[in-house]
Amino acid sequence: MLELRAALLERLRAFFRQRGFLEVETPLLGSETVVDRHIDPLAVTLFDDARSPESGATCWLQTSPELHMKRLLAAGGKALFQVTRAFRGGERGRLHNVEFTIVEWYRVGDRMRDGMQLLSELAEQLLGLGAAECVTYAEAFRRHVGLDPHASSIEELASAAARLGVAAPTWEPRAANTLANNPGDRDEWLNLLVAECVEPHLGQSRPTILYHYPASQAALARIVPGDPSLAERFELYVRGIELANGYHELLDANELRRRGTSHNERRTADGKNALPQPERLLAAMEHGLPSCTGVALGFDRVAMVAAGASSLAEVMPFPIDRA
Repeated sequence: MLELRAALLERLRAFFRQRGFLEVETPLLGSETVVDRHIDPLAVTLFDDARSPESGATCWLQTSPELHMKRLLAAGGKALFQVTRAFRGGERGRLHNVEFTIVEWYRVGDRMRDGMQLLSELAEQLLGLGAAECVTYAEAFRRHVGLDPHASSIEELASAAARLGVAAPTWEPRAANTLANNPGDRDEWLNLLVAECVEPHLGQSRPTILYHYPASQAALARIVPGDPSLAERFELYVRGIELANGYHELLDANELRRRGTSHNERRTADGKNALPQPERLLAAMEHGLPSCTGVALGFDRVAMVAAGASSLAEVMPFPIDRA
């Protein structure tokens, strides 16, 4: 497995070098973190005196190198990629580990379709499964759920879940205010139906790129010009497993601040702590973040697919329970 990972990394780095990307390094520990309802960063106390390790500034193990890489773009970067470690609290399971290897890249001037094409080429380089098919989120949802995800009511989504035999799971305490206790949250119903009824069918014959997610799930992506219901977001699936998530990147600092506030309101409602706004990234965006597309890829999942393994633990030398 170590030899397989090394070979995949060699191919990945050659892929980006051939296209003029510069490999960069950014901090694993930072003063800011991505603000997201469902992504939980690990906090670290940066003490000055080892006799008082509980006293000091709060820093964050990075859930993604996104904030720092975008600051590099605002400082003049054109085509950047990075292979690094990322950390996300509470993530354990067949497809999750608290610490994992992430590959992230940005290229100035790319629109969403350019980003999708580059992602398809990379997947073909790493996995040799052919070019990806591109399917809209709505088309895949209609095909496997039988509803328009952008127009269906919460009641229609709940009815479809019952019809398809999808029961709302028992949520963990950290998510106590999600679907089980807040059935009015439309995105939670969409996420549940996609996870249970759509994702297992994606990327079975060849890689699939799902695109044009609901605007309510835009994260850090732009909204489609002329259609406020859609986001310029895309994801890569192989054999039912999500491998990568990409955006035609949001450039508006005020909109990012608004989304961060909304995420924090939902985090608080879910019983989680609110996260600080990424002020340094916001300042860089106000200075001028160039138009670009960015993608984050879970390298361990790529290794898992390449090896024909059934869990990340099979392709990681030391998953968290043995770390």
